[in-house]
Amino acid sequence: MKGALPLHRLAALVLGCAALTGCSSNPPMPAVNNVDLPRFMGDWYVIADIPAWPERNACNEVESYAMRPDGRVQTTLRFRDGSCEGKLKTMHPVGTVIPQTGNARWNMQFIWPFQAEYVIAYLDGDYRSTIIARSKRDYVWIMARTPQLPQAEYGKLVSQVRKLGYDPSLLREVPQHWPEASR
Repeated sequence: MKGALPLHRLAALVLGCAALTGCSSNPPMPAVNNVDLPRFMGDWYVIADIPAWPERNACNEVESYAMRPDGRVQTTLRFRDGSCEGKLKTMHPVGTVIPQTGNARWNMQFIWPFQAEYVIAYLDGDYRSTIIARSKRDYVWIMARTPQLPQAEYGKLVSQVRKLGYDPSLLREVPQHWPEASR
């Protein structure tokens, strides 16, 4: 047929659309009801994660958020690669808060035009710890305002990760070794 896409291009288009829309056989990731964005901004230490590929050997991993004038969230992810003395790696994705989600669901863009789902699935009332998750249950991040958490609090967050549908045995505790002066 004239104007019809070849089958391989049609298949690639369908797969690409599925990847962009975040199709998943898992139920949608539940999100917290409301996030006070100005209060959420700032530094978050990554305590544990099921990491994305670039951060699989991260040490001293910190994700920082700042509101941009256009209403989006400038993100800076920085970590030492391989060890706490390793090369400093930095990424600068931009988050777009999805309307009518209580500011708890974002699209995170590392490379245009691709966006990744970002769900604030847990946030304690004092904005001291959070869990960032995805409906695919492929990646998850336990983060806190401090480089370490008391073991009991960490255990509660790991239990929450399990309740969200993840296998907690896949969690990797991120080494956080900071000199006192740099905290």
